[in-house]
Amino acid sequence: MLYPPSAKVALYTRAMNKYMTLTNVPQYYIGLMSGTSADGIDLALVTFDNLNQPSLRSSYYQPYSKSISNKITSLYGAVNSSEKDNIDCAFELDVELAQLFAEAVNTLLKKERLSASDIAAIGNHGQTIRHRPQAQFPFTLQIGCSQTLAALTNIKVVGQFRQKDMAYGGQGAPLTPAFHQKIFTENDCDVFIVNIGGIANITYLPSEKNNTLLGFDTGPGNALIDDWFQLHHPKSHYKYDKNGTWSSTGQSNSDLLKQLLTDDYCQLVPPKSTGREYFNLIWLTNKLNKFKQHFRDELTPQDIQATLTDFTAMTISKAITSLTNHKAKIYLCGGGAHNAALKRRLNQHLNVATKTKKSSDNIEVIHTNQKGIDGDQLEAIAFAWFAFAYDKKLLSNIPAVTGASKYCTLGTEFLP
Repeated sequence: MLYPPSAKVALYTRAMNKYMTLTNVPQYYIGLMSGTSADGIDLALVTFDNLNQPSLRSSYYQPYSKSISNKITSLYGAVNSSEKDNIDCAFELDVELAQLFAEAVNTLLKKERLSASDIAAIGNHGQTIRHRPQAQFPFTLQIGCSQTLAALTNIKVVGQFRQKDMAYGGQGAPLTPAFHQKIFTENDCDVFIVNIGGIANITYLPSEKNNTLLGFDTGPGNALIDDWFQLHHPKSHYKYDKNGTWSSTGQSNSDLLKQLLTDDYCQLVPPKSTGREYFNLIWLTNKLNKFKQHFRDELTPQDIQATLTDFTAMTISKAITSLTNHKAKIYLCGGGAHNAALKRRLNQHLNVATKTKKSSDNIEVIHTNQKGIDGDQLEAIAFAWFAFAYDKKLLSNIPAVTGASKYCTLGTEFLP
């Protein structure tokens, strides 16, 4: 008998649930991600086959209220020494976010008719509010208390993934290249996975065995674009420039773009990572003030938005073309992959760069969905894998990416 796709999924789910009941072995992992865009919680319900390959069974997205989003973003920037109770705000939010994470997990379980005993572990990335890999004593801080989450869901939580890599001298970011390597490597071409969240990062999977797998933050993704849009559209239903429509009404300014590209972070070589505590409106205001001192151009807010979109596209393009002279596939994911103006500018910069190199090979830009992987859920799936890797004692960092002195299994276990 033939079944429609929806019926096949239902049959599979019932069979899997029956199997788990009979064997009493939890087969599911939940990946939990709250990105630097601070727009909501992504959950992925994942199983793994005998080859450790992930399969997404279900996903769930729970948006943040404006109040929660504001609480998160208020902790991103450079802290004013006169601002009182900043530590109190951060660690109250640590617990508040954990409660919201637990609500989202329980909603997903209810939706899928599963119980806590069906879940092997939750991989909790947490919400990054500070990432200082260049500090004298480097540190990173993710909130969304894993112990509280374990207690409220009655499920084991694996969290604090970045700290061990940093203890071995790494930057603790980006982490996802270890996961990307499992599912995106191809033999006939170089592969890049470009995740455009608040910060943009790339993973480079070379087709030639002698080349080194790399991954790093290229610079801002949606961070500056979103912040500038919200500043000028405080009453908008959206917190972002949907499809890049507003930026398309402006004209990118080449002088401002050149100035942005001279930023110190853009000159660093990998390993490198950054965050929204660096690329924010304070950073942008300083750049615009410097621009006004040297140029007489009168820029509209739309022109600045177009230039910021160009800045994100150019930093990604430069990173890619510095690493490959071969046929390459570029898989886009994250919120920025839905920005039509950003994708258009990225394609234009890549085309110019490859023509300059006189390369006969082509660069193909596609969405991860075309490989059957939901780009909006890719990071949540990745942290389900990190929890799985912790349980199976798999090596889950890549020293060539982060700068760590050794391979290790990342994460810390928190029991109910």
